[in-house]
Amino acid sequence: MADSLEPTDIIVTGGCGFIGSNFVHYVVDNHPGVHVTVLDKLTYAGNPANIEGLPADRVELVVGDICDAELLDRIVPGHDAIVHYAAESHNDNSIANPEPFIQTNVVGTYRLLEACRKYDVRYHHVSTDEVYGDLALDDPRRFEPDDPYRPSSPYSSSKASSDLLVRAWTRTYGLRTTISNCSNNYGPYQHIEKFIPRQVTNILCGIRPKLYGDGQNVRDWIHTEDHSRAVWDILTRGRLGETYLIGANGEKNNIDVLRAILERMGQPADAFDWVRDRPGHDRRYAIDPTKLERELGWRPIHTSFSDGLDQTIAWYTEHEDWWRDAKDATEAKYAKQGQ
Repeated sequence: MADSLEPTDIIVTGGCGFIGSNFVHYVVDNHPGVHVTVLDKLTYAGNPANIEGLPADRVELVVGDICDAELLDRIVPGHDAIVHYAAESHNDNSIANPEPFIQTNVVGTYRLLEACRKYDVRYHHVSTDEVYGDLALDDPRRFEPDDPYRPSSPYSSSKASSDLLVRAWTRTYGLRTTISNCSNNYGPYQHIEKFIPRQVTNILCGIRPKLYGDGQNVRDWIHTEDHSRAVWDILTRGRLGETYLIGANGEKNNIDVLRAILERMGQPADAFDWVRDRPGHDRRYAIDPTKLERELGWRPIHTSFSDGLDQTIAWYTEHEDWWRDAKDATEAKYAKQGQ
């Protein structure tokens, strides 16, 4: 039996980041009785412009660190739930410097769990399918909630650690929690270091896109709005203590996605450069969302990746002012890493 929650006042950590800000927009647009406190450290990946224009009586921004226990003591009391998106999330960065990933993803999660325990607040933990490792390209199976964890990178290891903390605090202290592990998101407001926006903005800037390894690595794509809908359903109707996998049956290999972008932007199919593969690069991710569909009746709305990709390219084309300032620094960082 599902556990119901009708929140009126929630905290969204990382609500100025890509997936978090899309969730804030979703809540404001679809649940008018809910007030959102966004807690964001505003690192390079957190952009307050992502929530600009949202009504001030519905959305409050608190700039701060989830590792700051005194800050959490001030803002957590009185809220119905915390939805925890805040994370260091870029694999390449975790390989170059793992420390921020341990601090934010592990210590930060611990601080939030302790605050929820102290003030009896419902907690939803947003995680990644990368905690399960990867699958062979010719393996027909997909990740399921009870699969063993086999993280490959410092990033996925830090997220696996945080998931296990949530499970321990649930069992040991009776915390009211749920976990969701999602596949690769795409859509507006995604930082240009990520695969799809990097390729799109490279083409817009006249830079040849770059592709890791042999390009056969498979990712399971989901539109960020569908992810937001699923997280809301889990928060309000999911069974406490359970893990739900969020996916939209969107498996595509990287070279096909890149060629689709090139085609839509009027470029030849071979107008990109190959670069050396990322260390420990996972081959295939694939999510089985059966539990989410069966228990909560969730289904993706954005079922056409082609249409979603068109919309995403259009958004970056029309919002150059949003990403232009970060572009040079992002490409300089990649150049230093030989990517």
